Amino acid sequence: MYPNLYYAFKDLFGVDVPALRFVNSFGFFVALAFLVAASILTAELRRKSKAGLLQPVDEQVMVGQPATPWELITNFILGFVLGYKILALFFLSADAKEDPQTFIFSSKGNWPLGIAVGLLFAGLKWWEKRKHQLPQPEKRVVRIWPQDRVGEITVLALIFGLVGAKLFDIFENWSDFLEHPAAYLLSPAGLTFYGGLICAAIAIIIFARKNKIPLRHLADSVAPALMLAYAIGRIGCHVAGDGDWGIVNTNPKPFGWLPDWMWAYNYPNNVNEAGVPIPGCEGRYCNQLPQTVYPTAFYETIASTFLFFVLWSLRKRLKPFGAIFSLYLILNGIERFFIEKIRVNNEMDFLGFNPTQAEVISVGLILTGIILWVFLTRTRKTQTVKA
Repeated sequence: MYPNLYYAFKDLFGVDVPALRFVNSFGFFVALAFLVAASILTAELRRKSKAGLLQPVDEQVMVGQPATPWELITNFILGFVLGYKILALFFLSADAKEDPQTFIFSSKGNWPLGIAVGLLFAGLKWWEKRKHQLPQPEKRVVRIWPQDRVGEITVLALIFGLVGAKLFDIFENWSDFLEHPAAYLLSPAGLTFYGGLICAAIAIIIFARKNKIPLRHLADSVAPALMLAYAIGRIGCHVAGDGDWGIVNTNPKPFGWLPDWMWAYNYPNNVNEAGVPIPGCEGRYCNQLPQTVYPTAFYETIASTFLFFVLWSLRKRLKPFGAIFSLYLILNGIERFFIEKIRVNNEMDFLGFNPTQAEVISVGLILTGIILWVFLTRTRKTQTVKA
């Protein structure tokens, strides 16, 4: 396992780059997932725009204005955080570099570096605005297509997705959270996908309505992107060993050609530092699980990649509009429901049953997808008959 890219590069390429300790493996794959999803969403929205299914919106913007105090303050704050926390990592002692995440979530930092970078960011913003400043600022009409807003949509998904994922993880482990609140609030670990999906979806729906982007077309465009992003994110879970593994698996391997780690794995050097010490290993991340478990994150990567190609192949043919997103909800729910049968998770007491939070949400997604598809199909037939 590779808790951060330092271990990956050292093991795979034999190079020792201490700075790579700052790049968490799970975070790296999450960032990659967002980039890939944004690229796919942009391509789909552009395709729909060329087909005449989406229309641009004309907006008035003021050009030629100098930098406002708010813009300067915002850029200073961004630069300060970058210098105070991120760049300061490169000036840590050797011991501190062994645990950069603890430093990130502490109050420690480099004040001179933070102030210097903050002033640099504010100065660059002032200079940028100064270059385009007009003697008399004027209003101009700018035509904005839906694909031009993918950057804003991605930022919304990132912010509300991470907040939602953390909140749902807290709800799922409420009793333990009450005993160790700081361990949850100040830790980058512990993120629930469905929490991020739900909260990000609400934020994006509000954004789409405000900017007159048809929800059906946006939902259909984002469905394949979400499925592939989930597959990539699960690679991060598996590589880092962040706890998204399965139940103990001591069954004999069904196929001789199958690598052991694809069937039963003990996640050595996992980022959660769960399990028992590894003999001869020193420093952080020196634990492994005492018994081998199902590598469920790897299974989800395979399943979600396959489902992405299913959605991608049907995106131009499936009708009515909104059906691709309905199918995404159904397929995602089915995939997650069945993987929960061999995955470690906390159970709930729900109407006499003991499902996991993910199982309850999975069933909800399946039912929502079916109901939405039926509603869209009936609405389309009714409109056809009236026409």
